[in-house]
Amino acid sequence: MSRARQPPLVTGISPNEGISWTKVTIRGENLGTGPTDLIGLTICGHNCLLTAEWMSASKIVCRVGQAKNDKGDIIVTTKSGGKGTSTVSFKLLKPEKIGILDQSAVWVDEMNYYDMRTDRNKGIPPLSLRPANPLGIEIDKGRFPQKDLESLFPGMSADFTSENFSAAWYLIENHSTTSFDQLKTAVVNLKKQANKKNEGSLAYVKGGLSTFFEAQDALSAIHQKLEADGTEKVEGSMTQKLENVLNRASNTADTLFQEVLGRKDKADSTRNALNVLQRFKFLFNLPLNIERNIQKGDYDVVINDYEKAKSLFGKTEVQVFKKYYAEVETRIESLRELLLDKLLETPSTLHDQKRYIRYLSDLHAPGDPAWQCIGAQHQWILQLMHNCKESYVKEQKGKDTFLFPMLDLDSDVRPSPIGHLSQTASLKRGSSFQSGRDDAWRYKAPQQVVFVEKLTKLVVSQLPNFWKLWVSYVNGSLFSETAEKSGQMERSKKNARQRQNDFKKMIQEVMHSLVKLIRGALLPFSLREGELRQYGGWEMKSELSGQWLTHVIQTVRLSSESLTALEIPNDMLQIIQDLILDLRVRCIMVTLQHTAEDIKRLAEKEDWVVDNEGLTSLPSQFEQCIIHSLQSLKTVLDCKPGEASVFQQQKTQEDVCQLSIGIMQGFIDCLEQLSTKPDGDIDTSHLSVDVSSPDLFGSIHEESSLSSEQRLLIALSNCRYLERHTFLNIAEHFEKHGFQGVDKITQVSMESLKELDQRLFEMYIEFKADPIVGSLEPGIYAGYFDWKDCLVPTGVRNYLKEALVNIIAVHAEVFTISKDLVPRVMSRVVEAVSEELSRLMQCVSSFSKNGALQAKLEICALRDTVAIYLTPESKSSFKQALEALPQLSSGTDRKLLEELLNKFKSSMHLQLTCFQASSSAMMKT
Repeated sequence: MSRARQPPLVTGISPNEGISWTKVTIRGENLGTGPTDLIGLTICGHNCLLTAEWMSASKIVCRVGQAKNDKGDIIVTTKSGGKGTSTVSFKLLKPEKIGILDQSAVWVDEMNYYDMRTDRNKGIPPLSLRPANPLGIEIDKGRFPQKDLESLFPGMSADFTSENFSAAWYLIENHSTTSFDQLKTAVVNLKKQANKKNEGSLAYVKGGLSTFFEAQDALSAIHQKLEADGTEKVEGSMTQKLENVLNRASNTADTLFQEVLGRKDKADSTRNALNVLQRFKFLFNLPLNIERNIQKGDYDVVINDYEKAKSLFGKTEVQVFKKYYAEVETRIESLRELLLDKLLETPSTLHDQKRYIRYLSDLHAPGDPAWQCIGAQHQWILQLMHNCKESYVKEQKGKDTFLFPMLDLDSDVRPSPIGHLSQTASLKRGSSFQSGRDDAWRYKAPQQVVFVEKLTKLVVSQLPNFWKLWVSYVNGSLFSETAEKSGQMERSKKNARQRQNDFKKMIQEVMHSLVKLIRGALLPFSLREGELRQYGGWEMKSELSGQWLTHVIQTVRLSSESLTALEIPNDMLQIIQDLILDLRVRCIMVTLQHTAEDIKRLAEKEDWVVDNEGLTSLPSQFEQCIIHSLQSLKTVLDCKPGEASVFQQQKTQEDVCQLSIGIMQGFIDCLEQLSTKPDGDIDTSHLSVDVSSPDLFGSIHEESSLSSEQRLLIALSNCRYLERHTFLNIAEHFEKHGFQGVDKITQVSMESLKELDQRLFEMYIEFKADPIVGSLEPGIYAGYFDWKDCLVPTGVRNYLKEALVNIIAVHAEVFTISKDLVPRVMSRVVEAVSEELSRLMQCVSSFSKNGALQAKLEICALRDTVAIYLTPESKSSFKQALEALPQLSSGTDRKLLEELLNKFKSSMHLQLTCFQASSSAMMKT
C-alpha cells in the first residue's frame, strides 16, 4: 500500500479578488498527484471543480463561480490527501451591469433586463433608449471600495435605472475626480435632454394643428347654421359634415403616422430579434464553436458547452431552438465517433486512453467505451508479439525483415527490468534496456536470444498500462465527477465485476502467447504439432549453449518480477514459472552435455608436462572445467521467490545423475585413450618434465619422446590423484550446488577409475616385469650350469645382477615420473621375480652342496636387496624357494654364505642405494 499523503494546503491565489468567472491561479502544496486525484475545489463556498485544470502538485487553474459570499477560503480536496486548508482568501466583487449590446467575455444573466423591458407599469423606457452616460461627460471610475459605498448608502443603488437610485452614490462612483466646470457642462446636457422631450411633445401637437383648426371651423359653421335655420333643418347636413370632418381627420392622421408607426414596428421587431439573438447567442453559435473546438482539440470546452445546452434546450418546444439543438446533437455524435476512433487507435498512451474514455462518458456514448478500449489493447499486444516473432524468423531465414507497426520501445524512458545484458552475466534489477548497450552484442547473439529479449521487453512495456487500465476501469477512476453524479461510475463498476472472467482470459491469453512463443524459439519439442506451426518456424541449426540459455532465463525471470510487481494474481503468472523451470532444466542438461564434449576434447590439450608429484595439467583442467560449468549454472540452480527446485522431478534427478556420470566416464575414457595410444599418434615434440626437485635424478628432456611405459606411468599418477583428490572435490561441488545422487555419481566414477587404474597398472607390470622374469631362467642355466655339478660359489652370478639392474631401471623410471608410485610398482615387480625364482628352484630335482649354497646365496641376495618392497606374497615365494634347497649343515658353509653376501652388497652399493630404507622413507604415501 502507498503511504498516505499530506492534506492539500493553498498558500496563494492570483488575482486575489474579482467578479464571477474570473480566471485565477491557485498555488500551494500537495494539490493532488494528477487530474483524477483532484475531487473537490471550492472558492468562497462555490464548487469550481468543473472549470478546474490541474497543472501540477503545486498549481491549479480555474474560474470563480457565482458565490454568495463576498469573501472566503479556497479549499482543495484530493483522494490521496483528503480535504485541505487555506492560508489565503479570495474577495468576490459585484459585477458591473452590462448593456444588452455591450461585449462581454462571460455569459450574462439577461433575465433582469428582460423583466424591466416588459414591465410597462413602471414607466421605464427600453434599455436600448437609455443613455449609457446620462451626464454626457467622460466617466472616471473612482477607487472607492464597493463595500464602503454600500455602507454609506444602505438600500440605495448607483444604477440610474433603479427605483432606489442615489445621485450622490452615482457621482462618487463615476465622477469623484470630475472638475466643477465639467459638472456644469453635465447640468447643461441634462437640461438639453429634458428640453428634447418637451420639444417632442410640442412637435406632436404642431403636426396636428391643421386638423384641429378644420375641426374648429366645422364646429363654428355648424353652430352658425343652427342659429340661422334652426336645429331641425340642419340636422341632416350637420351630421353629414361631421362625418366628413372625422373622416378627413382620420385620413390625415393615418397619412401622418403611417410611416412613423411602420418604422416603429420594424424597429421593435428588429430589436426583439436582436434581443433573442443576444440572449440565446450561445445556442445559435454553438454548432460553429463545437467545430472549432474539435479542430483545436479542446474537447473539455465542447463537453461543457454541450452539457449547458442540454440542460437549457434539451426539452424545448420552440422550433428554432429545436432546429439548432438538433444540429448540436449531430456535431456531438460526430465527436463521439471521433473520440471512439482515437480511443481504439493503437499505439496510445494510458493517459490518452483515460482521457478519451472520460470524454465519451461525459458525452453519454452508447455501449462501454472502456471495455472496448481494453479489448482493442489486448488484440494489439497479441499482434505485436506475433509480428515480433515473424520479423525475427524471416530475418533468421535471410529474407527481408518484416516491417510492422511497432512501438519505438528503445526510446521509452521508463525503467525496464531487462537491461545491461551485454556487459555482465549477472543482471541487476532496475537497469535500463539501453544502459551501456553494445550494438555489436546483437550481432553476436543468436536470433532466438535477441527475439526473447525483444519479446519480453515488449510485454513488460505494454502489459503494465493494460493492467492499470483495467484497474482504473474496476475502481471507476476513469470517469469524471459528472459521471459519478449521473450514476455511470456505478454502472461501470457493475460491468467490471461481470467481466472479470473475460479479462482474466485476456491476461491468460497474453501469458500463454508469451510462453509459447518463447518455447517455440527455445523449446520446440515441448509444443504440440499444431502449436509448433503457430508459434514456431525457427531454423534450429544448432541448440543454444548453456551460456545463452542462462541469459534467456535471466531475461524471463526479470520479466516475471516486473509482472509480479503489477500485483497480477500468481495463478495467471504460474505458466511463466513453469516456463522458467523448463528452461532451467534444459539449461542444466545442455550445459552438462557441452561439458561432456569439452571433457572429451581435453585429450587434445594434454601436454605431458609432469610436475613434482608426477601429475600433468589434465586433472586440474578437468576439475576446473567441471567447476566452471557448475558456476555457470549457479544462477540457474538458485531458486528465486516463487520458483520450485530444478531437481523436484525424479526424471530430472536421474537425467542429471546420468549426465554427470557420463562426464566422469568421459574423462576416464580420455585418460585410457591417451595412455594406450600408439607412440606414433602422439606429438611429444613440445613435452618436458619439471626437474626442479633435487630428489629427481632422471628426467625426460624436451627433445625426447615419451614411451608407452612412461605414458602409462603418467596416467597411473593422474588416476591416483583423481581418486584421492579430484573426484572428491568434484563431489563436494556437486553437493554444494544441490545436485542429487552425488554418492551414486562418486561411487560409479570411482569404480570405473579403479578399473582403469588396474588395467593400466597390469599393462605396465606386463611391460616391465615380464622381461625381467623371462631373463631369469636363461641366466641361471647359462653356460650349461647344473645345480648338481657346480663349483664352490665365488659370488652372485651375473644373471641376478642383470635382473637387479633391470629392477633398478624400473625404479628409476617410476621415480622420475612419480615417487608415490614406486612402492606399488616395485612391490609387484618383486612379487613377479620372487614367484618365478621360487618356481625355478622348485623345478630343480636335486642340488649338490655347492649348488645349494649358490642357490641360497642368490636367493638371499635378491631378498635382502629388495627387502623394503617385500609383500606377504613375495615373502612367501622367497620362503618356498629357500625351503626347496637342502639345508647348510656346516658352519663353514654359512660363514662363506655371509661373506659372499657382504661382498655382493659392498660391490653393488651404489646400484643398490635406491633399495635402502632412507630412500624408501621419502616414497611412503
